[in-house]
Amino acid sequence: MAPMKFLDFLDYELFGNPLQDWGVGVVLLLGMLAVLFLARRLLRGRLQKRAEDHGKLFFRVARHVVGQTKGWFLFLIALNVSLQVIEAGERFDNGFGKLLVVGMLIQMGIWAVAGFGRYMALRRDEKLEEDAGAVAAMDIVGFLMRVAVWATVFLLTLDNLGVNITALLAGLGVGGIAVALAAQNIISDLFASLSIVLDKPFVLGDFLTIGELSGNVEKVGLKTTRVRSLSGEQLVFSNNDLLNSRIRNYGRMAERRVPFTIGVVYQTPHEKLEQIPAIVKKIIDDQQSARFDRAHFQRFGNSSLDFEIIYWVESADYALYMDIQQAVNLEIFRRFAEEGIEFAYPTQTLFMSREDSPSTATE
Repeated sequence: MAPMKFLDFLDYELFGNPLQDWGVGVVLLLGMLAVLFLARRLLRGRLQKRAEDHGKLFFRVARHVVGQTKGWFLFLIALNVSLQVIEAGERFDNGFGKLLVVGMLIQMGIWAVAGFGRYMALRRDEKLEEDAGAVAAMDIVGFLMRVAVWATVFLLTLDNLGVNITALLAGLGVGGIAVALAAQNIISDLFASLSIVLDKPFVLGDFLTIGELSGNVEKVGLKTTRVRSLSGEQLVFSNNDLLNSRIRNYGRMAERRVPFTIGVVYQTPHEKLEQIPAIVKKIIDDQQSARFDRAHFQRFGNSSLDFEIIYWVESADYALYMDIQQAVNLEIFRRFAEEGIEFAYPTQTLFMSREDSPSTATE
């Protein structure tokens, strides 16, 4: 008698379906969830092992893409399978079908963005030392790709929900003109960023001087370029303003020209003056990564006899330039002291003559 009552209980209908169908649906839901989550985990592990064994970019990207498969998407798939044994009605089936399609579109967008983003990130790390300009290009291409993917997903979602896409795009065309006028500064910065990427007036890591500000380029974005100053703070320039400025790019410098002037006192003997160019040349030639250009007695100054000296540092490294400059200056100071050559500094000599005072007439 009890088994009959239990069977009668299973035949009890809830929302138009027997309880036994609901039970089968729940079992299918939980079973499918377990299978899908396990499959995702196993596939990620398999791809991880292949990536470690072969080191190929494809397996590293694929592992990241699989990891971006969302739990809610797996739940929708499992729910769709479990609903095959449930009669939910045409209205529910249509609504859930649209929800499933929207979920698939969103998940596909996530996969596309994740895969492309991971690929660009890995390539970015490889290219950073070889071609810093390519890194900025990758950042901008990555952003444009994300915009394109999500715009496509958005339009397909609206189309699936029954929205007239043609009419919507026509309306956006009119409104887009107003938006473009309002956002013309942003658009100009966007085109400026593309100009920076394509023309490459500078790349990541270059040392720039813009007006009175200077520093190393840290990031070229869609709207701004960020520069790290020597004192540590971050300088932010809009791309359009930056391109309209006069930029001195020391990153493109193959070698550095160093001109400087030395002044000696007027009391320096003629033979000592003749020795100065040779002394300076020997000092510069003894420095590694330095190349002597010339040294000449240039002019008679107000309080000194001035020699103009020019040499080259065969590197763009600023720290190396400062090290060589310091070594040259210290050695010049030492050699001049040995030779008895005195450096001049601003002085004035007053010549005073004493004359007899004029006689004073008295009455």
